[in-house]
Order: sequence, then structure tokens, then C-alpha cells
Amino acid sequence: MQHFNYLFRVLPLLLVLTTACKKPFEATKVKPVETIAFGSCNRQDLPQVIWPAVNQHNPDVWVWLGDNIYGDSENMDVLKQKYDMVLQEPEYKQLQANANIIGTWDDHDYGLNDGGKEFKMREQSQQLFWDFIGEPADSPRRKQQGVYSSHTYGPAGKQVKVILLDSRYHRDSLARINKVYQTNYTGDMLGEEQWKWLENELRNSKAQINIIGNGIQVLPEEQVFEKWANFPASRKRLLDMIVATKAPGVILLSGDRHIAEISKTELPGMNYPLYEITSSGMTHVYSGSNVEPNKYRVGDLVNKLNFGVLQFNWGDKVQVEMLIKGKDNETYVHEKAVY
Repeated sequence: MQHFNYLFRVLPLLLVLTTACKKPFEATKVKPVETIAFGSCNRQDLPQVIWPAVNQHNPDVWVWLGDNIYGDSENMDVLKQKYDMVLQEPEYKQLQANANIIGTWDDHDYGLNDGGKEFKMREQSQQLFWDFIGEPADSPRRKQQGVYSSHTYGPAGKQVKVILLDSRYHRDSLARINKVYQTNYTGDMLGEEQWKWLENELRNSKAQINIIGNGIQVLPEEQVFEKWANFPASRKRLLDMIVATKAPGVILLSGDRHIAEISKTELPGMNYPLYEITSSGMTHVYSGSNVEPNKYRVGDLVNKLNFGVLQFNWGDKVQVEMLIKGKDNETYVHEKAVY
């Protein structure tokens, strides 16, 4: 009887507490992503002038696309010190407080200029990268080989998936003669484990937009610097995989080049055009001629400080605005696509 009386008194209290706990959860609705911003080539010892313009867009997500610092060292203390310089930047702290921060690396933050799998400190460097991004200490990603990851945002039917590749950790060697990179016809970019992971992410994606980001350009073939076209077997495998998996709304993001541009192509078997937005750099750019061949380019080549923005307008279909923006929030290139 005493047990019954106790339960009689306690159960109503439990019911009230349970109801109270459920209200905030029920009131919190998952909102569709409206804005994703991204950039690359951020030298930590140069003025960090791009962040105010980025913050004006109030992005839901910020994507680092590599060369997030210029580390270029086998000394992990040096890399950490340079990462800390960016983390202490007030405008970047503001971004961290308001946006999801994700990303991948390229060669300079990897630790070896133009480096691949030969970099002997890649395991240690990977942990510093995860620290910089804010990956939890117990995250399974910290145990994998490479900094690839995927992130899905928004409610069912209005989802964006961001797939970030590591095109350094497993990349085969690349020769350079007279400042021109030579084609490695049989070389690989990603390693088999990452290839299988990527195919699974694309084939099983429920998102309406699937963004694939990595450090170097995928579509452009004519420029003489680092690019996927230096590894034609891997480039073909990636483009074939995008077609074969029938993932909707694939958009490519890249950095590295110290210029910005938007490329576009039509792939047989795809019912929409494939775009690539290259955004680089945030603190310094190539100041030479703004004429460079790229048969896929739409709009201008940009050799001014820049960052990229994707804006999503959701309806029966989703309209995506692709923007290259400047440090004063001026628009350099603007493309629209409907998926």
C-alpha cells in the first residue's frame, strides 16, 4: 500500500517533467539550409579581411576547402601555432558561434607542398586538422586514414549533403618538369577505402543537393598546376561514379588556385549540368594575367580576394545560386541552376 501511495504521488510529477522536457524538442524544427559559404588559401600571417563579408551572409555552414593555413612543416608544433592564429581571429570566432564549421585540407595545411601519401607526418597532421575543425576527441573520423567526411543538413525532402574528400593522404606521386605537372596515367587520388566510402555516400544519399568538395580542381584540364586531370584515371572514375550513382543535384567545390571561377559541363547520362565552383584565395591571389584557358568556364576568371556562396531557394524544385564574392561583398560571378 505504501508503494502504491508513493507511485500515486510521484507519477503526476514525472508526467509534468516529461511533458516539460518534450516541449523544447517539439518546438525545435529542423530548418532547410539557406546559405553555405566556403573558401580556401588562408595564409594565417596575412590580414584576415574576408571574414566580415562572410559573416554578413550569416551562413548555416562554412566549408574549408584547403590551405586553411600555410603550415608547410613536419613540425606539429609549428602547424598548431599557425592553426591557433586563425582560431584567435575575432571575426572567425563570430562565424564559429553562428555556423557549422566543416572542411578538408590541401597541401599547405597537410604539411607538405604539393604532397601526397609520401608525407611521413600525415597521421599526426590529421589530428591537428580535426582539432582545428572541432571534431570531437572520440569521433570515429579520428581513427580513419584521411580527413574525408560527409554532413547532411535539413529536413527530409529539403536536404543538402556535403561530401568532403581527402585528395592528399592517399594520393600517388606527381612529377613536375619545368614547372609543369606531368600526367600520372595510372596514379590514384583517393585510395580504395575512400573510393568505396564515396560511392556509398552518393548511392545511398537521400539529399536533394549533393555537394562534393576537395582541395584541387576536378573539371579544368588546361591549366598547368595541380588538378584531377593530372590523374586522368581517377578523374574519369569520379565523374563516372557521379553519373552511375544517379545522385541528384551534384555540385563540385574546390580551392587551391589563388583564383576563382565557375566551370560547367554536360556529362552523358546526367539529366542536369555539372558545375564546379573554385574559390581561392581568402588572403592572397595570383596577381598575374586574368586570362587562362578553361573550356568549361562560365563567367569571368577572378584574381581578387574572394569566397564562395551557395544560396538555396526551396520549392517543388530547389534553385541554387552560385556566387563568387569579394571582401566588400561585391559579386564577381553569379550562376543559377534548378534541380
